[in-house]
Formats: sequence, C-alpha cells, structure tokens
Amino acid sequence: MPDGNSGIKRGRKFDQVLEGARDVFLRDGFEGASVDDIARAAQVSKATLYSYFSDKRLLFMEVANRECNRQAENTLASIDMDAPISEVLRKVGCEMVNFIMSHFGQRIFRICVAEADRFPELGREFYDSGPSLIRSKMIELLECAVEREEMVIDDIELAADQFPELCKADLFPRMIFRGEIDFTDAEKARVVDGAVKVFMACYGRPDS
Repeated sequence: MPDGNSGIKRGRKFDQVLEGARDVFLRDGFEGASVDDIARAAQVSKATLYSYFSDKRLLFMEVANRECNRQAENTLASIDMDAPISEVLRKVGCEMVNFIMSHFGQRIFRICVAEADRFPELGREFYDSGPSLIRSKMIELLECAVEREEMVIDDIELAADQFPELCKADLFPRMIFRGEIDFTDAEKARVVDGAVKVFMACYGRPDS
C-alpha cells in the first residue's frame, strides 16, 4: 500500500531493500549507485525493488529519512527532559555532533552537495526529512525551557537554528575543507561544551 509518498509502496522485503540501498549509497554515492548493485546488496530482484520504489531518488530519500528519524528518536529517548536545560542541551549537542560526524552523516552531506546541480530537489527533500525534523524538536525543547523560566528567548526559531551551528564550530570546517573524518570524543566534547556555554550566556537565566 502507498505510504503517503508518491512512488513508494511497502511490502515484506521493504526493510531489506532499505538496508541494501543504505550500504550501496554510502559506498558509491547517489549517482554511482546502480539499481543492479542495490538489488544485489538487498538480495531481491530488480522487479521487487521497483515494486517498492519507482525511482532511485525516492529510495535515497527514504534511506536518509529513516536514519534521521532514528537519530531523533534515539536522542529523545536518552534525554531526561526534566534535567536542567544546560544538561539537556549538552546531551542534544553531543548526539547532533555524533550524527553529523558519523560516516553516514558525512556521506549523506557530500552526496547532497555533489548532486546539487543536477538534482537540487535532493538537498531540499533531505532538509525537509532530516535537519528540518531536528529543528522542530529543538523548537519544542526551547519552548519548554522558556515556559519553565529556564531561558529567555525572543526568537525561538532563530535560537533553534543557532545551537546546531554552534555545535559544528571547528569540526565541520575541518571535515569539509581539510578532509578530516575522525574526531576524538575530547574534540567533540570541547566544541559542544563551548556551544552550551555561549548559548546559555545569551539565553539562559542566571540561576539555570
């Protein structure tokens, strides 16, 4: 049955197809990934693959969407929302950085950039299914912090955009421009701790 996205249908081997596609996209990129290779990795026929996904773009977006949703769910499940907001932000920041700097996160970003000219909708759809989802969760988190009088924020949407950018300081430019792919826990913690301090200095109440 259709799952709400035109061109996508679910079936018994749907998850199997996604896992195979994930491996091939990470290895070969979007353009380099062939339907034959994806079907082989998923151990299904091409006919089965096409019965679930009418084109490769939809398959790529479903893979990206699933990973982003998994990240968001894992992050929310591991956070004590009743903890002080600085602790919650530190946990959220660590989860964000771990995902962005993971092999999958780096590969997805590079695929979207590489295909931007030919498939500009790829980046837009990835943003809607991934970063936009995280942004919505950040807005909810900050709204709760304001209601509990832990923070004072005039423009919550702007603040929700600022925090992830603070968490990418130093690490993201090194990844993009210097090709560094491995970062220590200490390097990531340094950036996240700094992001929380700056964010709280701007928006936090003195006793938070």
